[in-house]
Amino acid sequence: MKDNSTDTEITREAVYNALRGVIDPEVGINIVELGLVYDVVADSDRVEVSMTLTSPACPMGAHLADESRQAIQAIVPASVVVDVRLAWEPPWNPEMMSDEAKQLLGWK
Repeated sequence: MKDNSTDTEITREAVYNALRGVIDPEVGINIVELGLVYDVVADSDRVEVSMTLTSPACPMGAHLADESRQAIQAIVPASVVVDVRLAWEPPWNPEMMSDEAKQLLGWK
């Protein structure tokens, strides 16, 4: 159930946890473990997320950004502005993945 109070503290950790529910459909791993989330800034009236894709040519960019926005909006009051932006610097590389994601994908 969504909390619509205006004094709810929104933490970076809560936002990251929400983003763990966003799965890259091409890889089957969430965007946090893939290292696609570069930064989260959260306060009581705004959440800003900077994220990337595995490639600028990835056809799932708009889809992943929309899913990310929806995942965050599901945990914050309706009055909170959610801004998800795609960033291309630094370019994503497999070293940005968590150890778990590397293991799942056979990356050493």
